[in-house]
Amino acid sequence: MAWLTAQQALALLQVQPQTLYANVSRGRIRAKPDPTDSRRSLYQSEDVKRMAARQTGRRSVAAVAAQAIAWGEPVLSSSISTVDNNRLWYRGQEAVTLSHTQSLEHIACLLWQVPAVSFTAPAHQADAHPRLTSPLARAMQVLVPRIDSALPSRGRAAAVLVEEAMGLINIISAAMLEDSVTANMPLHRRLAQAWNVPDAEDVLRRTLVLLADHELNASAFAVRVAISTGASIPASLVAGLSALTGPLHGSAVKGVRALKTRAEQHGVVESVRDHLQRGDTLPAFGHPLYPHGDARAAALMQQFTLTPVYQAISEAGEDISGEKPNIDFVLSALADTYALPPDAPVILFALARSVGWVAHALEQKATGQLIRPRANYVGEAVQA
Repeated sequence: MAWLTAQQALALLQVQPQTLYANVSRGRIRAKPDPTDSRRSLYQSEDVKRMAARQTGRRSVAAVAAQAIAWGEPVLSSSISTVDNNRLWYRGQEAVTLSHTQSLEHIACLLWQVPAVSFTAPAHQADAHPRLTSPLARAMQVLVPRIDSALPSRGRAAAVLVEEAMGLINIISAAMLEDSVTANMPLHRRLAQAWNVPDAEDVLRRTLVLLADHELNASAFAVRVAISTGASIPASLVAGLSALTGPLHGSAVKGVRALKTRAEQHGVVESVRDHLQRGDTLPAFGHPLYPHGDARAAALMQQFTLTPVYQAISEAGEDISGEKPNIDFVLSALADTYALPPDAPVILFALARSVGWVAHALEQKATGQLIRPRANYVGEAVQA
């Protein structure tokens, strides 16, 4: 059986690395570790050639565009972050390596390309509205009134937008944490104090760094679409927060909790098997961009001890499904280990990802281009 290197496979397929990894994850192309270099993979030659043959002569512009929407080829150019060789990179620097020493504020400097960032400026008093239960709803609650008075992003300098964004992230954090802290401290320390978990401060810092951005994910794309119209920074952040509410994005951790509850009631192995027998994907296991396991999850799981139930789910899930735990699993496990509030995972996700959203907003605004794709109409025939 012949095997190809990634470069050879990509040359045959004429696609980006992400598309190759997605095909491996979906079982269309078999892969194995390179015996000469454990950091790399080899790809089954027959599978690659079969996929290449299917694409030959059939890749119209419309077909490429349609495939690009769902984990396919890149839709637009960006220099912010990418997943390559099973690792996440922020402007050419490996995110896991950055997480060893850096804070979210440092990552904001890197992604926004500015010398200094602080999220600790005094927040404006929240508008008087009934308090909402969901932290995402509370964040949107304080942003929406500001849309009326905020200036459009179009025609404004990047430095002004960065200053506005720093204040808005502070306002969001105050709303989500339901506090009024204005002390000069990094966000991970503020979270540790708000949740009274000083021993979790370092792992919270690492988590924020690793969640800051993840290429062109759904919420980042929503932000870019909004900002491309000239919308304001608060309006664009609302677009990102809205996308994050979905169960396939920022709220995916709920599926992990449901699996944990069922495992405690009926047994871990039985619950995992039952989930798969129903034809459902095991929540928080596997990731299309990481065929060899989510690098962010692997890095964070080395920083704390899983509780027994999460350890059992991790082992049974990987053994039965063949997939490794992803970042959603780790967020839920982290909250369980340190007895964090139930909403802690989504708060961590939203606060960290807001940094990436601002980076995408700045980059998209700089292009001056409106994102306006065409639809592939499949409705009733148009009358001549």
